[in-house]
Amino acid sequence: MELKDKVITEIKKIYDPEIPVNIYDLGLIYDVKVDKENVVEIKMTLTTPNCPVAESLPKEVEDSVK
Repeated sequence: MELKDKVITEIKKIYDPEIPVNIYDLGLIYDVKVDKENVVEIKMTLTTPNCPVAESLPKEVEDSVK
């Protein structure tokens, strides 16, 4: 399994706290890139501008992927 696939698998374990759907299938992840040195870049958004997990969700994604 490629690293990108592993990253997506981990992201799919994270659910939006208000909607019982993981953030990948919900469409909050726009892009996952892995460079030659296996550095991962994730482009994502939140469900709303004032999302209650705006501070914690990106960190949860980062920690999960690590």
